[in-house]
Amino acid sequence: MQCLAKSIKREGKTIGFVPTMGYLHKGHLSLIREAKKDTDVAVMSIYVNPMQFGPKEDYRRYPRDLKRDMVLAESAGTDIVFAPLDKEMYPAGHLTSVSVKDLSERLCGRLRPGHFTGVSTIVAKLFNIVAPSVAYFGQKDAQQAVVIKKMVQDLNIDTEIKVMPIIREPDGLAMSSRNSYLNKTERKDALFLYKALELAKGMICPGGKRDAKEIILEIKKYIGKIGNFRIDYIEIVDVETLRPIDKIKDKALIALAIWIGNTRLIDNIVVSAKKPETGNQ
Repeated sequence: MQCLAKSIKREGKTIGFVPTMGYLHKGHLSLIREAKKDTDVAVMSIYVNPMQFGPKEDYRRYPRDLKRDMVLAESAGTDIVFAPLDKEMYPAGHLTSVSVKDLSERLCGRLRPGHFTGVSTIVAKLFNIVAPSVAYFGQKDAQQAVVIKKMVQDLNIDTEIKVMPIIREPDGLAMSSRNSYLNKTERKDALFLYKALELAKGMICPGGKRDAKEIILEIKKYIGKIGNFRIDYIEIVDVETLRPIDKIKDKALIALAIWIGNTRLIDNIVVSAKKPETGNQ
C-alpha cells in the first residue's frame, strides 16, 4: 500500500482516504463518494483496530464481513481497499503510540481510557502508509474528528481533514455498524437518541433557552419517560475544545452516549444560538 501510494503521488494524482473498521453502511459509502468527487484515487481501509478497544469492550464481538464490505466498497467507487492484518499494523516489538491530550480525555474518552490513543495511533499509521491528500470522517464520531484534526495540526501532517454530515436512517437513527447488535425492540427504542437531540435543538433555537444544565435536565427527563436506560453522558460542549459550556452563546455540540440493552450508542448535533444570516439571493 505504501509503495502504491508513492506511485500514485509520483503521477501527480491526489488520494482521498476513508479509514473504517468495516461492516460498511451508507455512511461509510457516502464518504467514499465524496472522496471520488474531490480526488483522483479513493482509498478505503478496513481494519478493526484492537488498540482502541478496552479489555471489557466488544473487540471480539465487533461485526466483520470482509467479502460483503469489498462488494459495497466497489459499488461506491472505491479504487483501492487496504485491509491489513494485526501483525502488519502492530509487528512484534511495537512500542510507539500517539496521544492527543485533553481532547482525548473528554466525552467518550473519560469513560473509555486509552480509546483515543488507540484511534490517534492507528490513524497516524494509516496516514503514513496511504499518504492521503484528504481524509474523510463522519460527524457521528464528533470527538474522533476533533482529535484527529488536532493531531494533524500538531504533527504537521500534510492531510486535509474533511468532516461530513451524519447519515441517518429514514426514521432518524444515526447509521452505525453497532446498530446490528440491536434487536427489534431495542432498534425501536434507539430512536429516542435523535428525538432527544431534536428536542434540545428546538429549545435552543434563536430566542430560546441558553442554560446548558437546564437543557441537559430536560433531555434526561425526556429519556426517563421512555424507559430506564443507562446514560453514560449527556453534555453540551464547545465544538473545538470539547470543554463543557454553561451558557450557549454561539455554536455548541450536544453529545450523548447511552446504553440500549448491551449496546452503547452515541449521537450528536451541532446547534447555534444565533439567527442564521440572510442576504440577497
